[in-house]
Amino acid sequence: MHVYNTHFSGKKSVKKNNKRWSTGVAHRGYGLPVRELIVQHVFASQSHALDQALASKPQYETTFIAASQQFDKEPDSDGGSAVQVYARESSKLMVEVVKRGSRPKEDREIEPELATDHIFDISRGRRAFIDAEEAKELLKPLKEPENKFTKICFSNRSFGLPAAHVATTILSGIKAQLTEVDLSDIVSRRPEPEAVQVLKMFSSALEGSDLSYLNLSNNALGEKGVRAFGDLLKSQSNLVELHFMNAGILPDAAKAICELLPSTSKLKVLHFHHNMSGDDGAVAISQLIKGSSNLEDFRCSSTKIGSGGGIALSEALGTCTLLKKLDLRDNNFGPKAGVALSQAISLHANLTDLYLSYLHLEDEGTIAIADALKNSNSTIQIIEMAGNNITCDSAKSFAEFITAKKHSLTKINLSENELRDEGAIAIGKALEEEFGQLCIVDLSANSIRSDGAKTLAKAVVGKLRFRLLNVNGNMLSYEGINEVREIFKDFPRMLGPLDNNHEGDDYDELESKLKDLEMKQKR
Repeated sequence: MHVYNTHFSGKKSVKKNNKRWSTGVAHRGYGLPVRELIVQHVFASQSHALDQALASKPQYETTFIAASQQFDKEPDSDGGSAVQVYARESSKLMVEVVKRGSRPKEDREIEPELATDHIFDISRGRRAFIDAEEAKELLKPLKEPENKFTKICFSNRSFGLPAAHVATTILSGIKAQLTEVDLSDIVSRRPEPEAVQVLKMFSSALEGSDLSYLNLSNNALGEKGVRAFGDLLKSQSNLVELHFMNAGILPDAAKAICELLPSTSKLKVLHFHHNMSGDDGAVAISQLIKGSSNLEDFRCSSTKIGSGGGIALSEALGTCTLLKKLDLRDNNFGPKAGVALSQAISLHANLTDLYLSYLHLEDEGTIAIADALKNSNSTIQIIEMAGNNITCDSAKSFAEFITAKKHSLTKINLSENELRDEGAIAIGKALEEEFGQLCIVDLSANSIRSDGAKTLAKAVVGKLRFRLLNVNGNMLSYEGINEVREIFKDFPRMLGPLDNNHEGDDYDELESKLKDLEMKQKR
């Protein structure tokens, strides 16, 4: 794959195997969970030593789970702190590789070359303003006769009116050949009147193009910004992928999107991460979903949606029977919306990735969803339900669900709940079954004591593809920690850190003795 990548110095270079773009709609970098974001923004810039360090799957997974935990702690952040955690952990692996020495060339995996259309991308490097002269120099390749560019990315450069005039004049001449356009983060730190005018210029220049992919994220659009893109949006009937992440999509902006788009019947990917849409915005987005029967990947995480909006979204999602990936993390759905969501999930036979962390589902919503998944025809691979106030009352239903999907599950995340020993043991016993694809189990921060942790450890340690158990942040005693480590003595890299436990067994023993003493004194 040949990618025309222009850097900010004005120099030009042709790169091969650029992973920022791909032909498959499911492989975009935008709006993916922290694992994929870290891969694209950090992994690509690391040295060959890190490539070797992460070639071993247990090492690879350990770095990601540490970064994912950091990301989950700050759901409204841009992921920067998670990237720092990843960099720190991966640096440790680099040191190990340097000590061990490099592998023979023939032992290294070779990335297959991807064949795609030509790409023009000016997003590399520092985030900065662009003036008219720089725009003329950077965009020269787009003016070359019979150029083959079909995909453009102007992200990460802030256009003022003069630079926008240069860019839009060029774009209007090649819009007929364009299929994918990324205009994310193109008016950063511009005054609102200027920003709106710039967006209108780009919209007019691209009006009438026939796009399959459009990314308008990170532009603080609001309703004014959405309507500034009105000419472009109204002319798009064949979009397959659409992104409005961190774009100021309040309720009125969400309504404007629904009003302007003539059709979403071909839409497969729709992402609305990190907005303040609220319940009213969710109701508007629901109307968009109802017209998107081919939707395969929907993300509406960190959007301030409550129970009413959650129910509206859930009912709309019931019409999207081809859905494969669903990410609703970090909203305030509550149990009732969880029950409504379970009814939609029961219809999603193609569902593989389900991200439902921090939705306040509680036991009622969790049990409903677990039962729906257990009885569905889906081959679910990833289930994340961290931070939902789940107790041991849900453990039986959840255990039955994962047992029913033991042939497909690769990752189970129930961190930051209240499963305690009873719940952990129930899930651990279920995991004793043959889970042929299972790689990660995360039950950190669940008030689990040593017995529960040991049950989990014994259940997963011998599995063929298993890579990481995380039971940190619980209540293991020093003895319990040592016993868990002993279980993993032959596979130490498959056990996450245990440095953040609270000696729960010792505390419980002391508490029991104090109660006995108190009862004796009363006699």
